[in-house]
Amino acid sequence: MSLQAVKNRFGIIGNDARLNAALETAIQIASTDLSVLITGESGVGKEIIPQVIHASSPRKHNKYIAINCGAIPEGTIDSELFGHEKGSFTGANDTRKGYFEEADGGTVFLDEVGELPLQSQVRLLRVLQNGEFIKVGSSKVQKTDVRIIAASNVNFLKAINMGTFREDLYYRLNAVPIFMPPLRERGRDIHLLFRKFALDFSDKYQMPVIRLTPEAQHLLETYRWPGNIRQLKNVAEQISVLEENRVIKPETILKYLPKETYNPLPILSGVSHNNTSSSASDNISDRDIIFKILVQLREEVDQIKATIKDMSSSNISTSTNDIGKTSIVSTNIDSKNISQPHIDSHRYNLYDENITDAESEEIGINSLSIQEVNADLISKALEKYNGKRKPAAKELGISERTLYRKIKELNIEDKR
Repeated sequence: MSLQAVKNRFGIIGNDARLNAALETAIQIASTDLSVLITGESGVGKEIIPQVIHASSPRKHNKYIAINCGAIPEGTIDSELFGHEKGSFTGANDTRKGYFEEADGGTVFLDEVGELPLQSQVRLLRVLQNGEFIKVGSSKVQKTDVRIIAASNVNFLKAINMGTFREDLYYRLNAVPIFMPPLRERGRDIHLLFRKFALDFSDKYQMPVIRLTPEAQHLLETYRWPGNIRQLKNVAEQISVLEENRVIKPETILKYLPKETYNPLPILSGVSHNNTSSSASDNISDRDIIFKILVQLREEVDQIKATIKDMSSSNISTSTNDIGKTSIVSTNIDSKNISQPHIDSHRYNLYDENITDAESEEIGINSLSIQEVNADLISKALEKYNGKRKPAAKELGISERTLYRKIKELNIEDKR
């Protein structure tokens, strides 16, 4: 089966190179019985790969059973997977076949396999090694012929180090690794998927299809989509049913994106949300204020760098006469010797434009005095506006009520 034929059959949208590589690998190994481990973030569509493999394999006429290991209670998962004998535990009124017995000759897909308890992992390892299992409450060894495909968003190497996942099971499952890329890295596939979801919704409910402006399309392609394809589909369907205007602009999409995922730093945000209430700004944390002052410090460092660069481009020459001899002393300004008493650029990594929130916290915020930083920032804002609290609060990105409270808490002098 060709790549395009697979995409058409399973409704797979996109031309991303890594997506194509994952599908091509699935097609290539379908005729074998090798176990497969699919990794990737939650919501990227890992469940489509085992369907492609099964449909392209000699097992396609037998059963395909998909099991979400994270959704089955730990106390019953062995019974679900391997079956049980009558009377083996309370409520076991009859002998029951497990999924591995039911799927004999077919394919079993274990989604979220990283959630399996250790006892179940031992049983699964035995199935992978020699196709044997024992029902709960039985002593009889049974055989099964199944192709096992597993998927998870767990970091397996970390789980192995923590003792929550068996190393031998990992290598048994990982005979063929397949990685599904996150949506945010799939470029123009994002708009194609959004359009498909919008068209499907309009066809199903007989309503005009929504269209995106170029700016809205750009927003979709630059948003990081933490929920991946699942989140994109939800947004497309919500907009389709709730918006009367069928031409969608960026500000419309923003209403359906969680603010904390689009604007991780509210006080630094340049995106306006009209529905933001004043009470939301009261929840601005000390951490946010510290991030703001760090950005200001970064700007000051950039200015210092620019000054040093200008100074370094020229030489300072001094001429002196000593007993009839003239000596010219030429000194190059060494930027490494310029003292920066207030800013430790290596510690705070202010030169790094790609610094993340979590990294900022990790590299030294806690070493600052929160009280001192807040007091200094608020004092500067008040001084800038001659003690007027309303514009100062706006400058700080907090409500006037919060500013009053912080002035009182920090004993800041009112210089009006």
